[in-house]
Amino acid sequence: MRIPSFLRSPQGLAASIGLVLVILATVFGPIVFGDLATERSIPDRQQGASLGHPFGTDELGRDLFARVVVATRVSVLLTLGATGISVVGGVLLGVIAVLLPKVLQRLVAGLIDILLSFPWLLLALFFSVIWGTTAVGAMLAVGFAGIPVFARLTSTLAASVAGSDYVRAAGMLGSGNLRTTFRHVVPNILPPLLVNTAAHASVTLLSFAALSFLGLGVQAPEYDWGRLLNEGSKRIYVDPMAAIGPGIAIVLVGVVFALLGEVFSESGGRRLPPKAVRRRRSTDYVAPVTDETTTLEMTDLRVAFPGRDGGMVERVHGVSLTIQPGETVGIVGESGSGKSVTASAVAGLLGPDALVTSTRLMFREIDMTAVPNASERRRLGLEQAMIFQDPLTSLNPALTIGRQMREASEVHARMSRADSLRRAVDKLNLVRIPDAERRIGQLPHEFSGGMRQRAMIAMGLMGNPRLIIADEPTTALDVTVQRQVMQALREAQNTTGAAILFISHDIALVSGFCDRIIVMRDGRVVEEIAADRLDEAQHPYTRGLIACVPDMTTDRTAVLPVIAAADEEITV
Repeated sequence: MRIPSFLRSPQGLAASIGLVLVILATVFGPIVFGDLATERSIPDRQQGASLGHPFGTDELGRDLFARVVVATRVSVLLTLGATGISVVGGVLLGVIAVLLPKVLQRLVAGLIDILLSFPWLLLALFFSVIWGTTAVGAMLAVGFAGIPVFARLTSTLAASVAGSDYVRAAGMLGSGNLRTTFRHVVPNILPPLLVNTAAHASVTLLSFAALSFLGLGVQAPEYDWGRLLNEGSKRIYVDPMAAIGPGIAIVLVGVVFALLGEVFSESGGRRLPPKAVRRRRSTDYVAPVTDETTTLEMTDLRVAFPGRDGGMVERVHGVSLTIQPGETVGIVGESGSGKSVTASAVAGLLGPDALVTSTRLMFREIDMTAVPNASERRRLGLEQAMIFQDPLTSLNPALTIGRQMREASEVHARMSRADSLRRAVDKLNLVRIPDAERRIGQLPHEFSGGMRQRAMIAMGLMGNPRLIIADEPTTALDVTVQRQVMQALREAQNTTGAAILFISHDIALVSGFCDRIIVMRDGRVVEEIAADRLDEAQHPYTRGLIACVPDMTTDRTAVLPVIAAADEEITV
């Protein structure tokens, strides 16, 4: 029998044992010890700790150990209720703050800042006055006082994830803001939320004990650990265990909550692999446009972003490009030349801050400068494939490879889960991922760098791609893995007949893979040349890029070539 992974660590084992004990005390404590906790015995009143009474007895002769065990139910249930109110309310408020327009986002953020400026316990005391000094009132007070904490945490975490490549890709596939938030953003912020929830539960437990100790929480004849601590503190110099007993219970349960948070944070993103998938062919989605339709038509593309002075700064200046079906076009240039911005404009992935203008920007008769309708979004989700530079940040770390691959087919091609799963296995086999039936149930971090890149290529093939945009897919890969990725791209193109827009710094790599080369610098196209005629390049910048690539005949004693600034001559 295989031992669960969370039981293999000391904290996991301790948390499991502690959780079992807390559950047993909560469920069976009042049943087993209820009579002993209420039975009065005047001759045995105010006795000290003994074998018969580990925590002693109170002024009515009731066993304090039994009363501590029975009080577990009230203390734990109130803690869980208040924590649930804080977490649910905070997450909803934080998510709403992310989905709202920027003006309303600032207003909500300001409200959260105002609430956070008050001490948390002070808010709890304020709300307890509103709802009264009862157990339910204390639960509501502590719960509502914790909402701003989780609202700030959720909005901060969600904002950091919302700018990720896989979230932008989900928007490209037609996923709405609400669906993207709960499908891609919330799962990736769960680990820190779980840790903070556990820590907050410990603090909430202490807060309830403090309120009851002050007489603002649970009222007689009910009792919790706080009331027992209050009663025992009056005799602490005569019978210390009368106060230490409830304190031990508070500390132990608080430690269990903290340990649970650590265990959940370590295992919260794991998924069980699906059962073995039977191999079977599935019907490919057929796009409603003919294969002869021009893949991409771009005329005078200009992209501007907000500047520091409040105006717009143009980063891409009048780029024109046409790509025919099955053609492979490469874009090369140094960092900051506008390659990736141009590709993102083609894919419609630039954010709302970007100003994209073009005389004509059409992808298979879809205007990429306009908001696509439902039919066009469906086509874009199936006919465009984007392979980002860093697959580790482009793949959703909280979802398995198979789940991410299936999404486009299920949403846009209306495939069943079984068919899309079989198709995903086929595509992983196509890009030579070994043991695809098992790998499809793994998370991105379980793949090597080259395998993640090939998995992204396979993900793009889940529809019927007509254009594969590869944005520096071989960066930081060794030459062996680089060759595997390039081979997978070529095989994907041969299988689908898709055109490829390949972006790279390496002009030698592009010349050996592409039909045409577009050379960009400072947001402009400085030269366009056939790959097999690269030695005939005329522009000094292109010649400088070529000179930076060494070969077997390169003189190793010569000075390294330098690509100077745009207004200077190229030194070769």
